[in-house]
Amino acid sequence: MRMKALRCPTDELSLTNCAILNPDDFPEDVKHIEVSTGTNQHFVFTVKHHDDVPHGAVGFSLPQRKWATLSLGQDIEVRPYYFDPTSSSECLCTIVLEVDFLQKKSTSLEPYNTDEMAKDFLLRFSGQAFTVGQQLVFQFKDKKMLGLVIKSLEAADLSALKSGQNPTPKKTEMGRCLGDTVIQFEKADNSSINLIGKAKGKIVRQSIINPDWDFQKMGIGGLDKEFSAIFRRAFASRVFPPEIVTQLGCKHVKGILLYGPPGTGKTLMARQIGTMLNAREPKIVNGPQILDKYVGESEANVRRLFADAEEEEKRLGPNSGLHIIIFDEIDAICKSRGSVAGNTGVHDTVVNQLLAKIDGVEQLNNILVIGMTNRRDMIDEALLRPGRLEVQMEISLPDENGRLQILNIHTSRMKDYKKISPDVDLKELATKTKNFSGAELEGLVRAAQSTAMNRLIKASSKVEVDPAAMEKLMVARSDFLHALENDVKPAFGTSAEALDHLLIRGIISWGKPVTEILSDGMLYIQEARAAEGSGLVTVLLEGPPNSGKTALAAQIAKNSDFPFVKVCTPEDMVGFTESAKCLSIRKVFDDAYRSQLSCILVDNIERLLDYGPIGPRYSNLTLQALLVLLKKQPPRGRKLLILCTTSRRQVLDDMEVLSAVSSTIHVPNLSTPEHLLNVLEEVDLFTKQEMASLHKKLQGKRIFIGIKKLLCLIDMTRQVEPNYRVPKFLSKLEEEGGLE
Repeated sequence: MRMKALRCPTDELSLTNCAILNPDDFPEDVKHIEVSTGTNQHFVFTVKHHDDVPHGAVGFSLPQRKWATLSLGQDIEVRPYYFDPTSSSECLCTIVLEVDFLQKKSTSLEPYNTDEMAKDFLLRFSGQAFTVGQQLVFQFKDKKMLGLVIKSLEAADLSALKSGQNPTPKKTEMGRCLGDTVIQFEKADNSSINLIGKAKGKIVRQSIINPDWDFQKMGIGGLDKEFSAIFRRAFASRVFPPEIVTQLGCKHVKGILLYGPPGTGKTLMARQIGTMLNAREPKIVNGPQILDKYVGESEANVRRLFADAEEEEKRLGPNSGLHIIIFDEIDAICKSRGSVAGNTGVHDTVVNQLLAKIDGVEQLNNILVIGMTNRRDMIDEALLRPGRLEVQMEISLPDENGRLQILNIHTSRMKDYKKISPDVDLKELATKTKNFSGAELEGLVRAAQSTAMNRLIKASSKVEVDPAAMEKLMVARSDFLHALENDVKPAFGTSAEALDHLLIRGIISWGKPVTEILSDGMLYIQEARAAEGSGLVTVLLEGPPNSGKTALAAQIAKNSDFPFVKVCTPEDMVGFTESAKCLSIRKVFDDAYRSQLSCILVDNIERLLDYGPIGPRYSNLTLQALLVLLKKQPPRGRKLLILCTTSRRQVLDDMEVLSAVSSTIHVPNLSTPEHLLNVLEEVDLFTKQEMASLHKKLQGKRIFIGIKKLLCLIDMTRQVEPNYRVPKFLSKLEEEGGLE
């Protein structure tokens, strides 16, 4: 029959997904019709009858007209369609439906239970004919209207069943839905519908980890342990399907804070996290870029960063992709509220805005904020609680194995092109570069390369490069050692120059007390190294002025061979206010806590405390800070040896400093003629005859002089004519009160 396509007469009939006929046009036994709109364009519909449809017309709903590309009033050919009872298309065993909201502007995040939806679908549409690609309308309970598309159909193989074999489902283009057909719902691409239940079809989830990612080619040396911890805390939950996460009732980690000394790889780690994840391109923001001179603009900048994530969260709900926002130097905008001077409160409102966006009332679950700083102490504590930047990972200085990895990374290209000499032993360099950060190791390689290049440059009146330089260029061990000695020094390394300055005269072993002090020093070093110890050893070297306490403490510090040795002296703090002095001392201790083994030499404590015998006067603020730091245990796994020197034991006892140290070593003055003669032999000032003369004159005398004062007398005596040296030396010794 030639008929016309019209609208479906009622909304209720549209929900049946059937073609509507006039009862007089076809007999009642016609359950399905085939509609032809052109050559090879045939569509099968299940039919219902209604008197409101005119003779010679068929009523179609809007989704049906879209599927069959029908226009209103179009002429179509319609004939009855009968399913063959012997064909496999008679019995559909599985229907997979792609589901989305019918009106894309009207969405909801409430869950749709697919098990109940499947029962409802079978109750309504059992016996109907369905074709792959067909569009349907589905009203589930009183929720928002859904649009369905037939994604795939599977029918039972009846021929196999007749022959006694297990019928295997076969893909088919069309078939009838039966009462026991399995219905599966799959979410349409970019749909925000929230499907739950077992009738939800398999969703091809995009892996959050980039498929091309190779953990071995990360280019991060020495941070394997930290990266594994970050992956476990921040990304393990995102690898699993959303339904598993829902069943566990867990929330994703929304923030990571990477902190540690400059140059240890925090920014590199954040960059690699962005590369590793199959997410949108990370937004990288330098902290100061957020701040703006106009009122409210800084907060607006923060809101703009989260705008894309908010929009996608509203649209797609739990199926939203991951948005990464990386804050470099986050301490610039997230200082503790109330700590910034001025009455504008700009910093405070920026922090409030960031807190609200990460974990406020309208919290987002599709973001990952990565903050980086080397001043964790400055960041507002509200930002560090669970739910915000809850994964806080210290990116500390690399150990020897980590340094070897970093050196391998930075020399790999040289190895590939055979530009590195065979005599370069990276293990040896890793051992020599204690307390080097990753950036400093990279700088060391650059410095060695520049030294090697410089050998091939002829710097005369013109700068000329050797023509065969390309072939000759080879970075040798000597280049690395030159760079290590002259070019690159670790920021958190040994105060080698300060120690050498304190030991400029060396240690003169004038008697048994010196050897005993040094041997006791070795015991304290071993105690500090011991794994079973508390991790903190504090030693006070006390004795009269000029007795060599500082030099002995410096020698013990040097003997420790700890990777971190810092000298804290009053000379470095001349003119400092009390608070500035406290901050300076605190920084020395904070830096020491970052190294596995550290030694701090606090020289001349009473001068550090501004002690004066007239009054007496001292800085109580500095004293309290020092007492706290002397007693404070280093972090777990860190070892700290503190060496202090003083010439005022009784004063420190009154100030309760002695109770804060674990051990005390007395450094005496020279007290016998043998001690004095030992020093004179060591300095090689007098002849043998003069030494014999001094030996006779000193017999029976009492000696009491510090080694430092004695060396000054010897330096003065060197300037005297040889014939008058002995009497001049003895007379000066008596004047200074060192000889009785």
